[in-house]
Amino acid sequence: MFQKIATSALLAGFCAGLIAAALQLLFVQPVLLHAELYESGQLVHFGDDAVGGTPVWPGLDLVRDGLSLLFSALIYVGYALLLVTAMAIGHEKGVEVDPGRGVLWGIAGFVALHFAPAFSLPPEVPGVAAADITARQIWWWSTVIATAAGIALAVFGRGWPMVVIGAILILAPHLWGAPHTDGFAGPVPPELAALFASRALGVGLAAWALMGLFAGYAWQKDLSSG
Repeated sequence: MFQKIATSALLAGFCAGLIAAALQLLFVQPVLLHAELYESGQLVHFGDDAVGGTPVWPGLDLVRDGLSLLFSALIYVGYALLLVTAMAIGHEKGVEVDPGRGVLWGIAGFVALHFAPAFSLPPEVPGVAAADITARQIWWWSTVIATAAGIALAVFGRGWPMVVIGAILILAPHLWGAPHTDGFAGPVPPELAALFASRALGVGLAAWALMGLFAGYAWQKDLSSG
């Protein structure tokens, strides 16, 4: 079983990580680098001296972009280990694992680790005022754990009571409230911040769905060959 988990996770995570890195380089990095120009004061979006511009792809930087590819692959291998372990637990409970269902597993992982936390604490561009990092990390991890547990109870729990408890767990961190500053501040235009958040989440969704697809395929092939 461990070999199946490791093999499926390595294949799915590495492939999804490379795709995620490529999408980030094309769609997310231009927005991030553009925001850094506002943070440094090279561009401003208010007053008489307002200077804007449209995010453009800066081209390849072999060192920076090569490291991004490597780190993305490693991060998604870690994600894939969590995902395939959950799929293995589901398989032990009689849930069939295949590429189609793998996509659903991947989307569930995206919701737990990306979408649910971003619902109240969205991805932020450089220079944006933010609450204490420790408080945000505690809230983020609590939200991920509560959401994952809530999804598991809603899907695998028996009867409506488990579904209701799962829904309460998913909602609880947002009802409690994420840590935020008392006011808004920062040199980056809100339109750019919104574009960054939407693209970061879009890339995450694509990567997790593909990772689930690859993991389901690798798991199915391993089972059939065993």
